[in-house]
Amino acid sequence: MSNETATSDDTIRRSSGPGQATVQTATAGASAAVGFEAEWEAACDSALKGLDLHGAPDLLMVFVDSRYAAHYDEIITRLRERTGAQHLIGASGQSVIGSSLEAEEGSAIAVLGLSLPGAELTPIAVDPQSMSDDVFAPLQDGPDVWLFFSNPFTIMTDQLVAHLQQLRPEITLLGGMASSHSQQQGCAVFIDDQALMGGAVMMGLSGVSVKPVVAQGAEPLGQPWIVTECEANTVKSLGSRPALEVLQETLWELDESTRERAARNLLVGLAMNEYKETHERGDFLIRNVMGADRDSGTVAINAIPRVGQTFQFQFRDAQAADDDLRTRLSDLRDALEPDEEVLGALLCSCNGRGRGLFGEPDHDASALSEIFGPVPTAGFFCNGEIGPVGGENYLHGFTASIAVLTAGR
Repeated sequence: MSNETATSDDTIRRSSGPGQATVQTATAGASAAVGFEAEWEAACDSALKGLDLHGAPDLLMVFVDSRYAAHYDEIITRLRERTGAQHLIGASGQSVIGSSLEAEEGSAIAVLGLSLPGAELTPIAVDPQSMSDDVFAPLQDGPDVWLFFSNPFTIMTDQLVAHLQQLRPEITLLGGMASSHSQQQGCAVFIDDQALMGGAVMMGLSGVSVKPVVAQGAEPLGQPWIVTECEANTVKSLGSRPALEVLQETLWELDESTRERAARNLLVGLAMNEYKETHERGDFLIRNVMGADRDSGTVAINAIPRVGQTFQFQFRDAQAADDDLRTRLSDLRDALEPDEEVLGALLCSCNGRGRGLFGEPDHDASALSEIFGPVPTAGFFCNGEIGPVGGENYLHGFTASIAVLTAGR
């Protein structure tokens, strides 16, 4: 039996079971559901039954467990025909995500239907064999926000993201890289009626408010430093001191408990806005430490720093990741206008999160619903997540990248 709550004079929320939620405002609507079944037909039917849509959706987001790989085409066709969706986008996943639910156990299909009156949707399919400028022509004068999914085994996603950023610096990209239980086999992306085993897909959204939340899950260590010498991806000196010496000193000054936490997953943060007086968690692009050289005192990272950039060592664990996600979500909630309602959400979470990081099920999806209420949500566990930091789009790891759609009440 469904539970119905009036959150304002003209906003209705419904939650009828794990993975299911509906929001209906005066101008827009969203509904999400997850179908759990061993056979693809039954999973499709279960997901469709859980949707509570008023008419055909303008956009259907679809995420399919890769154990259904032999039937991607049939799944996409059935879901689009049964819902009458104008457009469809999605990807395969090692596991899929629904409202308050992360389906890490068993096969499932997650769907999110969105009714967006007045919105314009622009689909693009990117073939890795023919990436001419004509493919990206809709990007130039099109929407500012694009949902983005790629097959990482067939296209260099980080290079593509950088290329799109160069073509249109002001755009926002949100999404992730498809994943599969069998690595490359079964990895796919979906656009409208196509299930593609290679390339990338994009859907531009205009006429609808989309707010990004990128939680990299890192906790700053020590104090920020200025890069005073670097070459390629090697940091030679920080504050005119050998970088390795600064790292060792930073770790030594920590209490024993924090030092043990940091040693397990040491990271670096590169500040994205040098004009801020102080830099806090969330102001940095987080990247891994690749190694260090005791003789030269240098530290190698998987990014290209620049002289004069603010740099701070960081670490990641379950507590830091939980704090970061809840802070980012709470900041967005507090920034909403009084007449602004969260309509739905796309949640792209790293394969390295979930139970493996937090030791409990449904962490990221539950945090979203705890802060915003029963938000219709769909997504998947990715091979890498895409979202903006400091106004520029990047490919991330161990991150939760969330597109939060809002509408007026």
